[in-house]
Amino acid sequence: MTNEEIIEKLRDDEHYYGAFGSQYLSNSNIKTLMDNPLQLGSPTPNNPNFVVGGYFHTAILEPGKLHRYKIIEASTRNTKKYKELSGGEICLLQHEADNLELMIDKLKSNDVVSDFITGNNVEYEVPAIAEIEGNIWKGKADIVNHDEKLIIDLKTTGDLDGFRWSARKFNYDSQAYIYQRLFGYEMLFIAIDKKTHRIGIYDCSPDFYEKGYQKVVKATETYDLFYKTEDFDPQQFFINETL
Repeated sequence: MTNEEIIEKLRDDEHYYGAFGSQYLSNSNIKTLMDNPLQLGSPTPNNPNFVVGGYFHTAILEPGKLHRYKIIEASTRNTKKYKELSGGEICLLQHEADNLELMIDKLKSNDVVSDFITGNNVEYEVPAIAEIEGNIWKGKADIVNHDEKLIIDLKTTGDLDGFRWSARKFNYDSQAYIYQRLFGYEMLFIAIDKKTHRIGIYDCSPDFYEKGYQKVVKATETYDLFYKTEDFDPQQFFINETL
């Protein structure tokens, strides 16, 4: 397949997150490769945070797909009503959906945010692939603003004041480095606090990109050792540090 054909196929989430997309590395693999490389490729258990984040992104970027989300009028996921209606799936609670709609309205009503995420030369959910450190990596940008030459990623956070620290903890630095390589634009994060609805707009410093690059290098070394080195016995692998 040509790169264009691969990218076109990756536009479909079923392929991007499924077996076809799994042949390429992505930022979501960074933590696994650095912490427990033997778990690479293992399915990630769904959790309420994924559902909440998914609804938030879908409502802004692909509102036509909101019908995929089931919303239940229940106080918690432990209630009898929720368990009966959810059918074992993780569904959105009504009060979560209501709060998300307030957050989305707050973002859209901010003129600076609106200028970044809307316009004639703006694309949503854009996939890309590129060779980085000897392996093919994939990414799907929330927003590509060609006028501003920016890749924009939307985040929700429980603590906007701590976002600069959680950005490193959750590997947004490696995401920024990878996406800059994939798309050729600078990375911009737009975050909104789930409790206060305050908005933060964060560009990336050279140091932030460098930290991300170092993570990619470390993850690549581990991936090459575990999955591209003949006769390597992963049972002999161990971590050696000085305390």
